[in-house]
Amino acid sequence: MRRAARRDDNETEIVQALRKAGAYVAFIDSPCDLIVGYQNRTILLECKDGSKPPSARKLTDNEQKFHDAWTGGPLYIVTGVNEALATLTDAI
Repeated sequence: MRRAARRDDNETEIVQALRKAGAYVAFIDSPCDLIVGYQNRTILLECKDGSKPPSARKLTDNEQKFHDAWTGGPLYIVTGVNEALATLTDAI
């Protein structure tokens, strides 16, 4: 039986802000948290809770392997709403 994915405390807030900005957002859980569609672009986001110390925001081993091997479109690590929204302007 598959266990429920753990969510960062700020992930819901990030998703709501992205959707309010006009992005399509889907939870994909693995190998990263979110896939975002915005103005005919696709962005992958890994959410980390910016209120936690840096040691608690480290990528897991699986996340790091994915980030190291990824050769597709933009892949961002965001720690809050402002960083997430900035990825939308980066992508266009």
